[in-house]
Amino acid sequence: MPDQMKAISQDELGGPEVLELVTLPTPEPGVGEILVRVHAASVNPVDVMNRESGLFIGQPPFVLGWDVSGTVEAVGLGVTLYAPGDEVFGMLPFPQGHGAHAQYAVGPTRVFVPKPDRLDHVQAAAIPMVGLTAWQALVETARVGEGSRVLINGAAGGVGHVAVQIAKTRGAYVIALASAANADFVRSLGADEAIDYTATDFTEVVGDVDVLLEVIGGDYPARALEVLKSGGTLVSTLLDTLVPLANDAANRGIRLAGLLVEADRLGMSALADLVAAGKLVPNIAATFAFGEAAAAQSAKARPGKVVLTFPAS
Repeated sequence: MPDQMKAISQDELGGPEVLELVTLPTPEPGVGEILVRVHAASVNPVDVMNRESGLFIGQPPFVLGWDVSGTVEAVGLGVTLYAPGDEVFGMLPFPQGHGAHAQYAVGPTRVFVPKPDRLDHVQAAAIPMVGLTAWQALVETARVGEGSRVLINGAAGGVGHVAVQIAKTRGAYVIALASAANADFVRSLGADEAIDYTATDFTEVVGDVDVLLEVIGGDYPARALEVLKSGGTLVSTLLDTLVPLANDAANRGIRLAGLLVEADRLGMSALADLVAAGKLVPNIAATFAFGEAAAAQSAKARPGKVVLTFPAS
């Protein structure tokens, strides 16, 4: 294990130009932790939010990134699950466990699970944060099951395209909001309906929805109340958008649930099982060498996920 590593860091908040390739000490795993040589790490909207404002993690300097896929380099005291050379993937504890955009990342042993053979490291790195968000929203929070009518906003995006697949594995009827350009894509994931949000007001064509997963914001959460049935659930990853809706939702008998994703070995294991069964396949929108992190964070929205790749040395 080298004493030093390359990482993408920043000394100030701002645009993508603040990201720098720097040399830092290689972290050492503590009690109950493993050190992972990072092969791939994905980029999420929350990386951009924190780069610009330090939203969840405060002031720089810091290394962003939560999604990791790689090889165990070293293990800390008391670790029995893994040994050097094992291939693992997972999400570092959110939000304070950031640091995936580096050649090496350290994290608690039990936020990782073995990487499925069906996935390469790029594909594996694309799953953890969006996969856990979708799993925790649909399965653990909203209890989506056989026959549930589920509406997914941003269905072609990182969280959305995984959520469509997870909802289908639960036996749900899935309605996807996506642009016309992405309609075939979301249908290929299993969506029963694809609605072009640029041409159609979904409140006029959708009703009796049991669960709505909202990741976009704007006026969508308020409009969502019009299509949810009494007893339905609106799950949003944008917590502040739900506050103004509290009274209206209560009057309609709708549950509001604001979700911040949590690192979770059980959820990761469930996602790995879906991958192994061929029921969950991440879509890679683009890959960038990790020195191109600024370009990766500036990439235009495309179906799926953007992933950073790391050299072996």
